This record gives sequence, structure tokens and C-alpha cells, in this order.
Amino acid sequence: QRQIASDNEALSDPRKMSFRIGINLGDVVEEPDSIYGDGVTVAARLETLAEPGGICIARSVHEQVEGKLPVEFESLGEHPVKTQTVRAYRVVVPEGAEMPPAGAQRESADVPSRKPRRMALIAAAAVVVLVAGGVGVWFANRTPAEDPILAMPTGPTIAVLPFVNMSGDPEQEYFSDGITEEIITELSRRSNLFVIARNSTFRYKGQSVDVRQVGQDLGARFVLEGSVRKSGDTVRVTAQLLDSGDGTHLWAETYDRELTGQNLFDVQDQITENVVGAIGGQYGAIHRANLQASRGKAPSSLEAYDCVLRAITLLRQFTSELHLSSRDCLERALEQDPDYADGWAWLAYLYHFEHSIGYNPRPNPLERGLMAAQRAISLDSSSQLGHQQMAYNYFLSKHEGFFDKANEAIAIDPNNSDVIGALGYYLSFAGEWEQGVALSHKAIALNPDHPGWVYIPPSINAYIQGDYREALRWAERVGIPGFFKTYELLAMSYGQLGMQEEAGQAAAQLLEGDPDYAENARRELGKYFWDETQLEHVLDGLRKAGLDITEEG
Repeated sequence: QRQIASDNEALSDPRKMSFRIGINLGDVVEEPDSIYGDGVTVAARLETLAEPGGICIARSVHEQVEGKLPVEFESLGEHPVKTQTVRAYRVVVPEGAEMPPAGAQRESADVPSRKPRRMALIAAAAVVVLVAGGVGVWFANRTPAEDPILAMPTGPTIAVLPFVNMSGDPEQEYFSDGITEEIITELSRRSNLFVIARNSTFRYKGQSVDVRQVGQDLGARFVLEGSVRKSGDTVRVTAQLLDSGDGTHLWAETYDRELTGQNLFDVQDQITENVVGAIGGQYGAIHRANLQASRGKAPSSLEAYDCVLRAITLLRQFTSELHLSSRDCLERALEQDPDYADGWAWLAYLYHFEHSIGYNPRPNPLERGLMAAQRAISLDSSSQLGHQQMAYNYFLSKHEGFFDKANEAIAIDPNNSDVIGALGYYLSFAGEWEQGVALSHKAIALNPDHPGWVYIPPSINAYIQGDYREALRWAERVGIPGFFKTYELLAMSYGQLGMQEEAGQAAAQLLEGDPDYAENARRELGKYFWDETQLEHVLDGLRKAGLDITEEG
């Protein structure tokens, strides 16, 4: 607070920021990007009692620090928090008191390691800081331009309204509120979305609202609303995404689950993951709606986010033309917006495709891809897509550091179907088939509308195991028109099954797209397969499909 006050002296009134801080000592449940529990709830209540620029602490903190700091404490009495009361104290710094240098405690504090959510309770100080009516986090002597953590997200804005409890049972209110809060939390982890805070959306709880008015009030382009209805041991959750501009329905889904006291949190997690994957992912309903809108824009008016949307489309429609236009678009846009982390991460993807697929190659694609990925991470250290691209670079370089980097990227958000699907792909070809295929299946479960390439690892894994019919079953689901991998998988599976007519048709489609495919197959497939024996097995199937695979190619 002393540092903030000092910084404010050099600022004009509109730029000055005033914070209230509440501190509690208690049990906190920690997950990768948030903490919650009674300890946090009490800290939030204490924050509201503090004056702007002031600090309010709980009795549990007062008992630990009284007499040990050059400050005084003014009792604010007992205050209700849920079903309990908490005695609060205001921190008073006497005139002329000598305080530790600003930042001293912060530099020496230990940061607890991350643990899986709900796996453990940790005794911790819960600190809640509010600024200008909204939740915020402050870092001394940094501006949004200098610190990506403070920078506003680039991308569409979404407001998640409180899910309505339709059960007629007030005790189910906690479940509908829990679903809402989980969805807000998970969507907030996506750097490509701007998610309106819970405090702003929960004011609409219990009200009949017009989503167009909500959009105007909160500045949100999209609104997610839903309902929860419990009957016996079954719960039905309905969710729908709407465009706040005209109230158009963009997406809707209903989830039916058995609900018991033992699986309550599991059901909440399952539904949250499905909803977030369907609307917030790279291939979700929000980005599909924005892509439709951006298609009508002139190329000269495209911004970095529009270029990212085009790059995302490439992973559904693999064409050299789309790759070139997306790459040129992003390179131009990032000249104007060089601090857009997701833009750099997607540009890294496009550079890597020059090497891995051979689209529009220029010199040193892996080096350029690595630099772009590093730039993304330097702008946003939590950029999962940036870390994914670092892993991809190591994968294509067949660098042993790939495995650690892949698992590091997964750990950032293990429920991001887009990223775990891609990392499952890389891990499979690097020889970790069990983990890679498991991630592919998880990506499919989280978002059934995922691009067809997510089916490639299960297909090749079955093929390597000698189950060619199972390999064919998965290959038929890839279904990306014009993408050579589609015909490659079909050709080698048909070849091993002795289905010569079908194998010949798939081989012909391969050669139609790339007349030099057979000549270059060994080299190109070798970019992916880390195991030479598995590569030879695949080449054998292609030969049986009638392709003249050379030994040197």
C-alpha cells in the first residue's frame, strides 16, 4: 500500500489506483490458477471492510502478528461471514514508523508448489485485493504494457450468467452456482477470451434478463446461460450460448448425469469441461462465430485476432493456400500488435508447418518457429499454446527435452482439449503411444467436434499393434478432405487387409495431391516417427497399397 501511494504521486487523477486489502489465515483449497475455500471467503469479506488504501485483517492474523510489527490495530468488531462471525481489525501505521522496504517480504516469501485441486488443504494466508470495484492483482512498478499478466486479454468477451436452479429445491442452489463458478474459472484460463468476472454477472441472479441488455451493460459480445434441474438421482444441465447483439442462439447442449453425494464434484467437473471445450476452445462455438464475421472483412483491415482465426481454420482445412494467407496475415498484424502472445504462438505453428508438412517453405523454419514460440512465452509465461509450440519444435527436432516440455504444457491446463489433443499427437509419434492415445481420447471426450486429425494417433497405434481393422475404423473418422494424412492412413490399412481396390483408390488420391509422394514418403514420415521399426511397418502397408516407396526417399 505504501508503494502504491508513492507511485500515485506521479500520476494524474484518472490514472491513480486505490486498493483495499483483506488478509485471513485459514484453510485454502488450491488449484492451478485459483484458490478458494473458507479462508478466501473470509478474506473477501475483510476486504470490503477496509478503506481504500487500507488493510483489514482477521483475528487469526492479528494473533500471529500483534507486537511483532511497527503497526497498530483498531478493532472493527464482529462481522458475519456465511454462518459464522469474524472479528476484524484495521491496520494503522503510526506517523513516522519505520517499515521494511517495499517488496522485502515479497522477495523472500516461499511460493507453494501446485497440487491437484481438491487433493489437499493447505494452511495459507488468503489475501484478496480489490480495485475500482473489480477483482485485480497488482505488481509494483509495472504497467500493462510491461507486464503481460496485467494486460487485458485479446479476443471476444463472454459473460456467464448464473445457472438457474429449476429443481424447486433451495438446497440445490449450491450446485447450480457451483457449475456457473467452475465454468467462469475454466474459461478464464483461456488467454484467447475475455471473461467477465463473477461479481459482475451474479448480480443478475434470480432476475429475468434480456441478453442484449446484459451485453450492453457488461460490454460482452457473447452470453452463456443455463439451468439445472434435479429429479431423484438424475440432474439435467442445459447450457446455451447467445450473441448479445441480436440474441441469436449459437450453441446449445443438454447434459444428463446421475448425481450422488459422492460424485457431486466429479459431475460438476465433467459438465464444466464439456461446456468449456464446446464453446471456448480453438474450434469452439465462440471462435466459429467470430470467424464467420471476419470473413467479410477486407484483408487490409484484418487485426491479429482475425489472423489467428484463419490460422485455426487451417487445422480443419489443410491447404497450402490457407497456410500462406494465414502466415502473411499474422506477420503483417504482429508488426502492428507485437505484444499479442497468441498471435506469436500461432505464427510459430505456421512456421513449423513449413517443415513438418512442407507448406510454403522458406529457410530455417524450425529456428523461426522456436523464436516465435519463445516470443509468445516471453509475453505471457502462462501461454499454454506458446509452451505447446516449444514442445512441437523439440518434437520436430527429435530433442529429448520434448517430453518434459510436453508435460509442462499439459500441466498448465490439462482440460484444454485443443492443446492436449495436439500434444497427444506428438507424444504418440515420439513413441509414448499409451499416453498419447489417452490424451487423444480425452480431447475427443472433451470436445466431440474436434478436428479429424485427433483420430490419427488411435489409428496408427492400432495399426502398429497389428489390428488393421481397428486402424481402418479410426482412419475413416479423420475425414479431412484433401489432407494427405487421410488417404495415407486409409491406404496403409487397406493394404495390410488385402483390400486392393480400396487401397488403390486411397493411393491414387495420395498421388493426385502429391505426385512425388512415394518418392519422398520415407523422408517425410521420418520427420514424425521416432522409432525406425514403426516407420518401416507403415511403409510396408503403403507398399502393399501399390505405392512404389523407395529405400532412399
